[in-house]
Amino acid sequence: MSEIWTERYRPKNLSEVIGQKHVTERLKAYAAAGNMPHLLLTGPAGTGKTTCALAMAKELFGDEWKGNFIELNASDERGIDVVRGKIKEFARTAPLGKADFKIIFMDEADALTSDAQAALRRTMERYSRICRFVLSCNYSSKIIDPIQSRCAVFRFRPLTAEDVREYLGKIVKSEAVKIDGPALDGLVHVAKGDLRRAVNSLQVAASTGKNIDIEMIYQTTGMAHPEEVRKMLETALAGNFIAARDMLDEIMISYGLSGQDVIKQIHSTFFEMNMPDSDKVRFIDRTGEIEFRIVEGSSERIQLESLLAYLVLIGESKK
Repeated sequence: MSEIWTERYRPKNLSEVIGQKHVTERLKAYAAAGNMPHLLLTGPAGTGKTTCALAMAKELFGDEWKGNFIELNASDERGIDVVRGKIKEFARTAPLGKADFKIIFMDEADALTSDAQAALRRTMERYSRICRFVLSCNYSSKIIDPIQSRCAVFRFRPLTAEDVREYLGKIVKSEAVKIDGPALDGLVHVAKGDLRRAVNSLQVAASTGKNIDIEMIYQTTGMAHPEEVRKMLETALAGNFIAARDMLDEIMISYGLSGQDVIKQIHSTFFEMNMPDSDKVRFIDRTGEIEFRIVEGSSERIQLESLLAYLVLIGESKK
């Protein structure tokens, strides 16, 4: 893959950003006015936070945007020295060209230490005349209150299935990718509102040079086919523990999944199964307990088989 499609098809301006109209309309107003406050962009991964920051800079600064925009990743440089050094040096220099201010975009800002955030707050306050900060994070609760109060907060939503399907359709047409309808639906299902994941998964599947079908999608995305997970659970509820255990073996080996991957799919599958809500409550409660045990270091196989055994017992009691 000589080029990542997520970069090639990144929107060039705010009008091209999909699925976040409640955000882009306000950002367009800032761009039209030629001014903006500090911004805090928060929401799940792959929903357009970085894209909006870049598009905003391009609309504000035009051809000079690269000289007035710097992108940092707080996961790589998260200590107080970075705030006192690189960020402060860029913030204190005058903007280039006719721009009134520069933009410092800090991705994954929730990875900054508390000391670094405290130092950043002071820098934001001191150089606000010639520098604006755009902070991007998945969890705004990890950003200290003094920074949040200095920013206009924009909350990004997971993209809808229709938005993801429409965007993937443009790439499929442009790249002449051969993919059938069920495979495209599977790709949308796997993405769960994360467009970056959907595009990367499509590119990996397309790199084989073959027609993309539903099996290839799940093989390349590290997820089991939902129908296989559903069949395993139904088999356990029918009272056949050994057959359900064999299906668990097949799923984990064929797709190379960890216990946490499997338990997450089991969790989502329960909601899609045709059963009384009271049963779903019991199963979700048990699933949460099993997931906690796995995270704490218990044996994945023993815990997953324990869940299947629990389903067998529930199924037998209902008979």
